[in-house]
Amino acid sequence: MGHEDGSLGGYDAIETGDELVSWSRTYCRRAASHYDFTVDLHRVRWEVSTRAKRRAAAVKTPSVDDARVGEPRRWTGTSSQSAELDAAPTCTMSLSWRAFESFDREEWTATLRHELVHVEQFQAFGATDHGPAFKRRAEAVDAPVRVRRFAEPKYTLTCEACGADVAYRYRECKLVRESAAYRSACCEAPLDCREREE
Repeated sequence: MGHEDGSLGGYDAIETGDELVSWSRTYCRRAASHYDFTVDLHRVRWEVSTRAKRRAAAVKTPSVDDARVGEPRRWTGTSSQSAELDAAPTCTMSLSWRAFESFDREEWTATLRHELVHVEQFQAFGATDHGPAFKRRAEAVDAPVRVRRFAEPKYTLTCEACGADVAYRYRECKLVRESAAYRSACCEAPLDCREREE
């Protein structure tokens, strides 16, 4: 847990969403300093999702017109009740409780650094992605470009011709229900759908 002095207590002692937020926020402050992230963590809200099954964490951002990664944004605007604003809009760091339960401390902190790259990009450009700039920055801060799945997908779609796995789905959808109507990119063959046995 995060302590008032900024130190990190036992990762394995976290038992609640509030404790996870506190520990993760404290870690992100330390990581921002250690890895020279250009972020304003006061502009980040925190939440814990107990429903997320695919994503370990996510940075939720408001839509910003004409924003592109690589094109610096000057955050100014006017409001009828305030003077000019010089800060990026607030974004939300959403943490998955199930991912936290599946990851060890090293993998969780790497996930948090991945999300900090998103925060850094959003605050600089008004947009974020997993493109070349993200990959370079993630490598520099020892973060994965893609965070591993922490839950098994319920459905696996394979190419009928070569047997390669071509897609995964966590819930029933049109692709799952009508898999034979779709073609694989590898062989242009119909897809076969397998449901994971519980």
